[in-house]
Amino acid sequence: MSHAIPRVTATPAALDMLAGLRSRHGPLLFFQSGGCCDGSAPMCYPVGEFDISDTDVYLGNLNGTPFYMGLEQFEYWEHTQLIIDVVEGNGGMFSLDNGTGRRFLTRSRLFSDAELAALAPPAR
Repeated sequence: MSHAIPRVTATPAALDMLAGLRSRHGPLLFFQSGGCCDGSAPMCYPVGEFDISDTDVYLGNLNGTPFYMGLEQFEYWEHTQLIIDVVEGNGGMFSLDNGTGRRFLTRSRLFSDAELAALAPPAR
């Protein structure tokens, strides 16, 4: 019996912080930033406050919170599993973690050759 290999996952600390933000702000989404202002921080937004475009890639969800990345950035990161974590510090300027004293952080690991062969293509 095989199971799907997630392209994005999260630590328990990140899932706890996400649950707290969801209880205050309602349904959320993540977008993996690649911009100049927030580096490569995973940005967390209330659903409806960030427009997903036709060139964004859906990587999966974290306890019901969808996670997206721009296509160009995905082409660079497609061989890695993203692991969303939480560390002390200020969040991205427009992200809901800003001002909490903690921020989301993306860690990554390379998929093995076997995992890459088993991965389903990402949704768009």
